[in-house]
Amino acid sequence: MQNTIKTSISFTGTGLHSGKPATLVIKPAPAGHGVKFLRVDIALGDAVVPARWDAVEQTQLCTKILNASGVSVSTIEHIMAALAGCGIHNALVEIDGPEVPILDGSAEPFVRKILETGLRKLEEPIWALKILREVSVKRGDAWARLSPADEMKIDFSIDFTDEAIGRQHKTLNMANGSFVRELCDSRTFCRQSDVDAMREQGLALGGTLENAVVVEGDKVLSPGGLRHEDEAVRHKMLDALGDLALAGAPILGIYTGSRAGHAMTNALLRELFDTEGAYCFVRCTPGIAARLPGAGVHLGELPEVA
Repeated sequence: MQNTIKTSISFTGTGLHSGKPATLVIKPAPAGHGVKFLRVDIALGDAVVPARWDAVEQTQLCTKILNASGVSVSTIEHIMAALAGCGIHNALVEIDGPEVPILDGSAEPFVRKILETGLRKLEEPIWALKILREVSVKRGDAWARLSPADEMKIDFSIDFTDEAIGRQHKTLNMANGSFVRELCDSRTFCRQSDVDAMREQGLALGGTLENAVVVEGDKVLSPGGLRHEDEAVRHKMLDALGDLALAGAPILGIYTGSRAGHAMTNALLRELFDTEGAYCFVRCTPGIAARLPGAGVHLGELPEVA
């Protein structure tokens, strides 16, 4: 059965790149609604922005969606990952600004409130997007691929010159609550030099050492250090799940990424939907539904966050 949340939940915080405060409210939605954002600060015209792959405006630093009227919402990847990782298929996300609050830089605050509130089952089956044929995209040394499987897996590799990050690789079967247990508390990360460069361009205005892991060489500058030794690659997997959720249905397949980012994952979805015979939609049996991200997850699976 499809899920939505039981009652509305709200969050207030600052956007990572805009530095602007915003209040966001996740509301229940009916079966078949999917995930949509509503800009409540816009009084005229169409203020609804669907969380879909074909609404993404290409950006390198975050995922930004845009409707036909030019209304946009940016940095949606963490909340999208939280919804997908908790098994929520339908939600209306109201927001009074152009950027989702960054909170602590992870998806954990979203996940915690979602699980505290609980899910409501809807009397409609879940449809999943099954990968039938391998598709891939490549840009320079970075690439991403979707290949067939009976459940969702994410395999990710990163390689940074900074010793505090270096080379990291992780593979996870995303069935049940693995996102909640393994990935949701991993924070966005960057190098101090990148922060300086972004601020010169008017970006990362809301970034602090409290909502991102900032590194310089072999040093972690953020107080308390890392939550996981491989927190960086875990966060890239978190981002990937959020960006893949824009497919509009849970994916049955393996996502493999090497040095991939938001733009590449979206390019991969575009390649998938442009490739004849590469996918089909399947009605989930109880057995398939039990292996989807978020199936059976509960609050006790959340990791302790310092």
